[in-house]
Amino acid sequence: MKAAVLRDPQEGLRVETIKTPRPRSREVLVKVAACGMCHSDLHVIHGKIAFPYPCVLGHEVTGEIVELGSDNDHTGLKVGQKVSGAFLMPCGQCSHCAEGRDDLCDTFFNLNRLQGKLYDGQTRLFGTDGEEIAMYSMGALAQYCVIPSTSVAVLPDDIDLVPGAILGCAAMTAYGAVRRGADLRFGETVAVVATGGVGSNIIQISKAFGASQIIAVDVADDKLEAAKQLGATNVVNSTKEDVHEAVFKLTGGKGVDVAFEALGRPETWESALNALSDGGRMVPIGLGAGVQTAGVEINRTVRRGQSILGSYGARTRVDLPKVIEMAAKGYIDYSRIVTRRFSLEDAGKGYDELAAGKIQGRAVVDMSL
Repeated sequence: MKAAVLRDPQEGLRVETIKTPRPRSREVLVKVAACGMCHSDLHVIHGKIAFPYPCVLGHEVTGEIVELGSDNDHTGLKVGQKVSGAFLMPCGQCSHCAEGRDDLCDTFFNLNRLQGKLYDGQTRLFGTDGEEIAMYSMGALAQYCVIPSTSVAVLPDDIDLVPGAILGCAAMTAYGAVRRGADLRFGETVAVVATGGVGSNIIQISKAFGASQIIAVDVADDKLEAAKQLGATNVVNSTKEDVHEAVFKLTGGKGVDVAFEALGRPETWESALNALSDGGRMVPIGLGAGVQTAGVEINRTVRRGQSILGSYGARTRVDLPKVIEMAAKGYIDYSRIVTRRFSLEDAGKGYDELAAGKIQGRAVVDMSL
């Protein structure tokens, strides 16, 4: 099969022919329809997040199950089903998974995110000469990928598979931030700092959960205009306005109950914290490029009873089906968020444009191109 392989950050992605993987126990083989393009991949491509080379990236995916591994008797999964694959792949057996905290799965972080392997300690990807190739999640920048059965959910027939690729990361991460991280309540006010793929979905999901005011904060007017179309009640361009002053003016001098940070940069952390009300919750979602730190004003946080609640993904086994249901019912307009499509051969070009801030919403790699 063809796959976009990263061997060296200086060289970028290169499409190669490698062996088609095979599923093992409690896994499925998926023929990839589309794969979303996320900043997390970008950090690996630029060498800012440590990961083994060579590797195949791509961690939000849709496609068709073409083969079942063993021990799938009670999963309900079948060959021919259209599925969404989630980037956060719980082992289902560690202590965190036993508690329902798929987002904290030790096995996923220790084996997959650090070593690029699945849960028997081996990768499923190999070069034609037998060379081992690491997997970032399922390694979906390829024509086929192997995914643990815990991390796939069946899609209804009316979900468009190509833009639907974003459901497994951008939408699921947003759902986890709103439902799990913030525990957003009806009538609360929200700021969303950075309105890319994840931020755009936070806007929609916050609206669905009953937020009374949703303030989008970004550096690009076109992205802010798109945010309004998705449900933002107000917008702030942080290159033209002071975020604190603008948000407090829009909220009658109070600030917002919840501020979501969706990019992972010190300056966006600062903007989110500066938008908070007394007693407010700041929910950071974006991953930083390597080991980054952000300043927090200690006395303000303590005296004003503010909270910082990190949110990584969601609880895959429970939350991915909910995300799919929200998309099927129109609460998540996933098609509107996907504004660009690239072929597998042009994936490197797409990530270059993402790095340059030229992608509004989300881009996907469309395997039919």
